[in-house]
Amino acid sequence: MPELPDVAVYIERLQALLKGEVLLELRLASPFLVRSYDPPVSSIEGKRVVGFRRIDKRIVWEFEDDLFAVLHLMIAGRLRWKAPGVSVSRKVGLAAFDFEAGSLLLTEASTKKRASLYVVRGEAALDAHDRGGLEVMEATLSEFSAAIRRRNHTLKRALTDQTLLSGIGNAYSDEILHRARLSPIRWTSRLDDAGIARLFEATRAIITDWTERFREEVGDGFPDKVTAFRPQMAVHGKYGEPCPVCGKPVQRIRYADNEMNYCALCQTDGKLLADRSLSRLMKKDWPRTLDELEERKGKG
Repeated sequence: MPELPDVAVYIERLQALLKGEVLLELRLASPFLVRSYDPPVSSIEGKRVVGFRRIDKRIVWEFEDDLFAVLHLMIAGRLRWKAPGVSVSRKVGLAAFDFEAGSLLLTEASTKKRASLYVVRGEAALDAHDRGGLEVMEATLSEFSAAIRRRNHTLKRALTDQTLLSGIGNAYSDEILHRARLSPIRWTSRLDDAGIARLFEATRAIITDWTERFREEVGDGFPDKVTAFRPQMAVHGKYGEPCPVCGKPVQRIRYADNEMNYCALCQTDGKLLADRSLSRLMKKDWPRTLDELEERKGKG
């Protein structure tokens, strides 16, 4: 799922390409994309784009006449800048936003169509889409501390809760926790002030680093390769590969449609976190530490 760094660069490039341009036509290929009815989605056709902004992981289009389109790409939604009038694929195409200079193609490479588009009128209606998460890059340490401690969650959940922090998802939360050397399942209520400060610094550093990397990679083009799995990442998507800090293999916990990656030595004092499905199957045979896991591999 595109997260804060990815969405920020999407917005920068959309702003550069489309601010001041008129949306000539919106061609919808999927009836599941539009989730609102008043005002109708057709109301943005023929309107000039005033600008773009971000609400958590969503892209907001600002049109003249106080109209807004709120686009959530979800896990598999992507935007692609193409030649004017490009055809929309029946398999993955959701919509095409047609402008004089080109067409912005919205695709979703998934059988589950989760991407969504809402059209609203007025700032008050737009505010209803804001879940209230703190913008970390604009926040102080005390504001960050208050947000993290508002509810007693695991650190992984706290970082990805859009009502607490805005724009962070599964991928960058793994990277943040690794940079901060904190366990993903540690409870926020058990994190001291030093831990909060370390988490705050790591969060800002990871967001800054990856936004700059992505911006440099895209340059004056368009983000065509938005992915949650990047070779330069430390732990996310790196199960079994060596941690770049200590060299020990990256571990994982699988849940729902995602997996959480971490380094046992750097983040959990060598303790292996229980994968729900596998640990239930193995029960007492589940290795408790990294050393025990490596010992068993050696015997195998």
